[in-house]
Amino acid sequence: MLISTENITVRYAETDQMGVVYHGNYLVWCEIGRTKLIEDMGYKYADVEKLGVLSPVTSVNMNYHFPAKYGETVTIQTWIEDYNGIRITYGYEIVNEAGVKCFSGTSGHVLVKKESFRPISLKKHFPEWHEAYEKNIKTSAVK
Repeated sequence: MLISTENITVRYAETDQMGVVYHGNYLVWCEIGRTKLIEDMGYKYADVEKLGVLSPVTSVNMNYHFPAKYGETVTIQTWIEDYNGIRITYGYEIVNEAGVKCFSGTSGHVLVKKESFRPISLKKHFPEWHEAYEKNIKTSAVK
């Protein structure tokens, strides 16, 4: 299983008056982690978009454990939580410099044709990418 990591320095604009990261910014950080994971597997999401394929979010689960604060460097860890050939669930954990878990969550996605928004099979349209997902899924050791 591949776990991608990306470091972010918390910017002032991402925080509230108390210097605590605003909850919506964690979604942006998850997107950064997801993009990094895809690149670490050897692919670029932008290339898929050029082919008329999108990957909309279908679900989000966000759990806040401890506040990330202005000036800290946080680490986003991202992996493939679940994958069935059409639907993809990414897992996330964000920890601060002290190693304290600030956030955990998942986001669900599906690949769709841009013009129709109808789901497509990753296995059929992007077989190499499908193999990379199969290889790196968290539960693959259990299957």
